[in-house]
Amino acid sequence: MNRRSIPRLVLAGTGSGCGKTTVACAVLQALVDRGMKVGAFKCGPDYIDTMFHSRVIGARSANLDAFFFPENTLRYLLAKNGGDRDVSIIEGVMGYYDGMGLTTAEASTWETAKLTRSPAVLVASAKGASLSVLAEIEGFLRFQPDSGIRGVILNDCSKPLYDALAGAIWERFGGQVRPLGHLPRLPAAGLESRHLGLVTAAEVEGLKEKLHLLARTAAETIDLDGLLALAREAPALTYEPVALPKFNEPVRIAVARDRAFCFYYEDGLEALAKMSAELVPFSPLEDETLPEDVHGLYLGGGYPELYAGQLSRNASMRSSIKAALARGLPCVAECGGFMYLTEAVGDWPMVGLLPGRCFDTGHLTRFGYVTLMAKRDNLLCRAGESIRGHEFHHWDTQDPGGDFTAERPAGRRWDCVHATETLYAGFPHFHFYANPEFAKNFYQACIKEKRRHV
Repeated sequence: MNRRSIPRLVLAGTGSGCGKTTVACAVLQALVDRGMKVGAFKCGPDYIDTMFHSRVIGARSANLDAFFFPENTLRYLLAKNGGDRDVSIIEGVMGYYDGMGLTTAEASTWETAKLTRSPAVLVASAKGASLSVLAEIEGFLRFQPDSGIRGVILNDCSKPLYDALAGAIWERFGGQVRPLGHLPRLPAAGLESRHLGLVTAAEVEGLKEKLHLLARTAAETIDLDGLLALAREAPALTYEPVALPKFNEPVRIAVARDRAFCFYYEDGLEALAKMSAELVPFSPLEDETLPEDVHGLYLGGGYPELYAGQLSRNASMRSSIKAALARGLPCVAECGGFMYLTEAVGDWPMVGLLPGRCFDTGHLTRFGYVTLMAKRDNLLCRAGESIRGHEFHHWDTQDPGGDFTAERPAGRRWDCVHATETLYAGFPHFHFYANPEFAKNFYQACIKEKRRHV
């Protein structure tokens, strides 16, 4: 059993929209500006917030998901990515106790904080309230006897209001929870949203300036030293390393990375690299063909619907991918990547490898955590084997596939995914660390493809 001291804390929210991502980015940038090596993590199956974290710290941000991962894997990924950091900030998802169902705290930020023994700081909005903020804090403290909440930051809060509430917090809670500062409303640093959450970091105009405005403000209004002191109180983390095979035969895997395809779990990609894969980035938007001499293809999620015209007009790339997959190139295509392989997105022709046209439903479709069970042997696993994942999309297709069964924690089930010996293509996303055998099988298929051409 490994044991490692990792200064860390969770920035949790009272609910979506309370400002936790804004506060997290402000704190991250302020600590980076101090010259510290900072780790960033996101609870839950979120791609967009990790992009903002990465823009702040200049390195990748990782996901910690108590539904995807067993407890040891959760701790291992925290240790792997935070072991060389001065401090690690773990941003929560939704409200602190909101889990994978409407009335359960399973897979919530609270559960992640509990499993990793990380102290939590609650971000609460003071917009349109004053003393009622204390009632909200008290509710979160009492809801679970082991809440783990050790501090509070008030967002959308003026200095006079914060000064009054901070004194009331000390008086009412007797030091059980510390007031650790506030962030006033900063319209110039606002981050826009769209149907899957915030717009991606690459799309925010003047992001660097916004982050530095947030950081300068946080340095004045948030108790950064208090946050660091709390993070250093976190107990040592114990874990066993998650073993991945290292193959003697390297392979090259093309990975679509541009504005249309940007939703990847970085630890999942690193799992392939640790096995000896060379990950070759390319752009279905800009490049004419697939990279040369690749033995596998990974088409991640993203927003192909926003760039459907440009993707469609790049006919040489569409033809290159269709021909390669028809020849048997192993391919994983998740959500947006799957949409790209269908006949069309809206009125725009796509690769056309798979049947069906994609259309906008106008609302979230099959949203949430799922367990994927294979109905037939395929690229990633054998029939009956499973992996935990999630769906999160507004667009649907006339033919979502039927080679896996997706099951929600509450029991709802549906068929999904087109899967063959060389293909996984469907709306569900998954993380290779949720079942490393899936990564191993993908890698071995790439080796087989490589040997076919020797």
